[in-house]
Amino acid sequence: MTSPETVTWLQERTTLGILSPEVLDAIAQVIEEQVIPPQVNLVNEGTPPEALYILKDGQLECDSTDHKNSALVRGFLPGEVIHLQELLLDELATFTIVTVTECHLWVIPAEKFRELFNQYPEIAQAFSRQLAQELAEVTSALGYEQERSIALRPYLVTKAQRGIVGTSRYAVRLREQIREAANDRKSVEIFGEPGLEKDNIAALIHFGSPKRREPIIKVNSGILQTSGADLFGRVGGKPGLLEWLGEGTLVFNNIQELPQELLPAVTQLVKTGTYTPVARPGEAEAEPRSSKARILIVSEKTQATVDRSVGHIIKVPPLRVRKADIKAQVEYYISLYARARGISKPHITPEALRRLQSYDFPGNLKELKNLVERAIVQAENASELTEEIFWPAETKKKRFRVNLLNTYPDLRKFLRSSWWPDRINYGFTATAFAIIVAVLFIGPQTRDRNFVLNLFWAWWWPFFLFLFPFLGRVWCSVCPFMIYGEITQKLSLWLWPRKLKRWPREQGEKWGGWFLFGLFTLIFLWEELWHLENTAYLSACLLLLITAGAMIFSAIFERRYWCRYLCPIGGMNGLFAKLSMTELRAQQGICSASCTTYQCYKGGPQKGEGMETNGCPLYSHPAQLEDNRDCVLCMTCLKACPHRSVEFNLRPPGVELWTTHVPRTYEVALLFLLLGGVYLHRLPELQSWLGLQLDLTNFWQHLGLSLVVLIVPVAFIFGAYGLLKLFNLNRKPKSFVELTYGYLPLVLGGNLAHYLRLGLSEGGRILPVSFATLGLNGEQLPMLVAHPAVISFLQGTTLIFSVLLTILLTQKIAKQSLRSLLWQHLAAIALGVSMWAIIVL
Repeated sequence: MTSPETVTWLQERTTLGILSPEVLDAIAQVIEEQVIPPQVNLVNEGTPPEALYILKDGQLECDSTDHKNSALVRGFLPGEVIHLQELLLDELATFTIVTVTECHLWVIPAEKFRELFNQYPEIAQAFSRQLAQELAEVTSALGYEQERSIALRPYLVTKAQRGIVGTSRYAVRLREQIREAANDRKSVEIFGEPGLEKDNIAALIHFGSPKRREPIIKVNSGILQTSGADLFGRVGGKPGLLEWLGEGTLVFNNIQELPQELLPAVTQLVKTGTYTPVARPGEAEAEPRSSKARILIVSEKTQATVDRSVGHIIKVPPLRVRKADIKAQVEYYISLYARARGISKPHITPEALRRLQSYDFPGNLKELKNLVERAIVQAENASELTEEIFWPAETKKKRFRVNLLNTYPDLRKFLRSSWWPDRINYGFTATAFAIIVAVLFIGPQTRDRNFVLNLFWAWWWPFFLFLFPFLGRVWCSVCPFMIYGEITQKLSLWLWPRKLKRWPREQGEKWGGWFLFGLFTLIFLWEELWHLENTAYLSACLLLLITAGAMIFSAIFERRYWCRYLCPIGGMNGLFAKLSMTELRAQQGICSASCTTYQCYKGGPQKGEGMETNGCPLYSHPAQLEDNRDCVLCMTCLKACPHRSVEFNLRPPGVELWTTHVPRTYEVALLFLLLGGVYLHRLPELQSWLGLQLDLTNFWQHLGLSLVVLIVPVAFIFGAYGLLKLFNLNRKPKSFVELTYGYLPLVLGGNLAHYLRLGLSEGGRILPVSFATLGLNGEQLPMLVAHPAVISFLQGTTLIFSVLLTILLTQKIAKQSLRSLLWQHLAAIALGVSMWAIIVL
C-alpha cells in the first residue's frame, strides 16, 4: 500500500485520524507489516510495549488477571490502535493480547514512535484532546447512571429471597410456571392470598431471565400519584420510572390498590408497551413513547381489566392446599434461622409437625415463618421443637369481649403492682397458712369450736365455688400450697445450687390428669369415711399432704409443675374455670408482629414498660391459651409484656366450651367424680330418700355405699347418651367426651348448693366460734345466720339455674336441635331433681 493510501486508511479507519496529514505521512513512512498466525500471544500483560500496533485485518482478543474488572476483557477489530496510551505515558501493558484469527498488523517499533512523538508534539496534543473527549463522555455517562441509580434506589429489588420449597404437585407446577415466564419478555400476572410472597416470585422470574443484569424495581400501586407523573414522567420535565428503568423489570405490587385514574394507562402499557408522559394543564399532549421494560403484576385477585393483556398468569396456591410441603418449609425456615443466628439446628417433633399440618394458616408462608422463629426463641436452645411451643393464631374471631384493663386503668395498675400477688402471698398468706395448720392441730377438733375449721368448710368452699363463674382459677394465684412450693424451690437452690429439671411435658399431659383424679378420689373417700369436715387435725393433714406434694415437685422441677399437672385442687379449679365470664389472653397480632423476646413466657429483664419477671409459672403463653384451665391469673405476663398485648377480658361465660375447647378424657372423669361428690356429701339424706337402711358406722358398708354413689351418676349419664344415639340414627351426635362438658354448670351448682347450707348457717357464727377456739365464752357475740327457708330457697334457685344453664350449654356445644338432645336434657333434669330431693327438701 502506497503512502497516500496508508494516510487515507489511517484517517478513515483509526483514532489517529485526528492528526494532520503531515504527521500521518510521517507515521506511514515507518510502518512495518507483519502477519501473525492465530492463537499467538502478541502482547503479554505487565511487560513494556515493544511497538505501536495497528490492526489492519483479522481479530484480536485481550485477557486480564483482574477478573473483577470485566471491562478490560474485550475483542479488537480492524482499525484498532494498540499501545498508544502506554507508549505516550510510558506504562506497562495492561492485558495480554491473543490473535483469534490470522492477523495483518502495521507495526511501529517503540523507539521509532518515540522519535515521532518528540518530533511532532501535535501527537501528544491530539491524544490529550481525545482523552478529554472520552473523559467527558464517561463523566456524562456516569452522571446519568448516578441520577438513574438515585431515581430507582427506593424501589430496587436486589435479589430473590428463596426458590419454591417443597415437592408437592403444586410446588412443582409453580416452579415450571416461573421457568416458562422467565424465558421470554411477556408480561406476567401473579395472584394469590396474602402472605404467599408473590413479590418474591416476581423476583425469581426476573433473575432467572436473560435480562437478569438489568434492574428490577417494585412499586406499591396504592401510593402512585393519580396523575401517573412518577411512573410516566412529565412532558419536558422530570423523567418517570419507566424511562429510568430502560430494559429492566417493573413490578406493580398490590395492583388492586391502583388508583382508578391510572388503570387505563397501565392497561395500555401492559397491552402495547407504550405510555404517554403527563402534560401540565394547558400543554399539548405528548406523543406516546415505547417502553422496553418488562411488566409484572402482583395482586390478591385477578384483575379483569388487565388479565386479558398479560402473557402469563400464575396463580399461587395457598399453604392450606400444600400441606405436603409444610415439613420441607419448616425445615428450611429452621435452617435459615439457625444459620443466621449461629446456633445448632433444632429438630421438630412429629407431634409438633402434625399440629402445624392440621392448621390452615390464613397468613400462609409469612405466618408459618413467624411461628417457626417464635418457637425457636421459646425453645431456648433446646434440641427439639415440641408441640406446645407452636401456637398458631386463633382462627375464630373474638366476639363480645371487653378488656377490663382498658375500661378500668386502676385495675391494670393494681394487677401490675407488687401487691398482686407477691405481697399478699409472702406478706400474709404464707404466715396465715402456718397459723391455720397449727390451730387445726392444737385447737379444738370440732367445727363449732375451731374457727379455722369453720373458715375452711363454711367459708372457703362456698366462697370459691361461687367465685369460679366470675374469676376462674384466681384462687391458685394466692394458694398457700404453691407459695410454700416456691419457698422450697428458692431455699433448695440457695442451699444446693443446681439446674432444676425441665418438665416431662409428655408424661404430664398423658398421666397428670389421671393422677389428680385418683388423688381427688382418695380425698373424697377420706373426707366421707373419717369426717374431715368435723375433725380439725385430719383437715390439717390433708392440707399438709397437698403442700408436701407442691414442695417436693418444686424442689425437683422448674416453676410449678405440681400446680399445672398434679394438684387435685388445681384440677378442680381448672375445670370450673372454663365456666368463667373472664379470661386472660393476648392479642395475636401484637405478639406476632412486635414481640421477639417472649418474656411473658420465658421471663427476662425489664424492657420498656415490661417488668423483670421469671416468666409464666405454668409455662403458658397468653396468646397460646385455648381455655382457662392453664391460667392462674398471677398476672406475670401482664407485668412482663412491653407491648400491652395482654388483655383481661369480660366474655360470655364458658364461651370456650363451644368454640376453641379441646375435650380431655381425664377432665370428664374428674367432672363425674365431682358430680358423684355431691351425692357422697349427702349420704344420710340419700339413704332416707331411697329408703336404704345401711349402717354408716360400719366402715365397709360405708365404703361400699360411697363407691356406689360415686359411680351411679356416671352410669346414669352413659345410659342417657346411649339412648341419645339410639334415637338419633340419622344424625351422629357429638362425641361423649365433648358433650359431657355440658353437665359442668350442674356439677358446679350442685356442689355450691351443698355448701350453701354450711356457709349460711355456720359461716355467720365465726365470732363465737373464734372465742371458743381460744377457750372463751362467746355465746353473747353477734351472729348472722340465714333462716332455713332462705337457705332452701337459695339452694333450690341455684339448682334450677344450674339445670337451665346445663341445657343451654349442651345446645351450644352440640349445635343440634332441642329435640335431638332430649335424652341428654332429661338426664340433666333428673339429676337436678335428685339433688333437690337430697339437698333442698
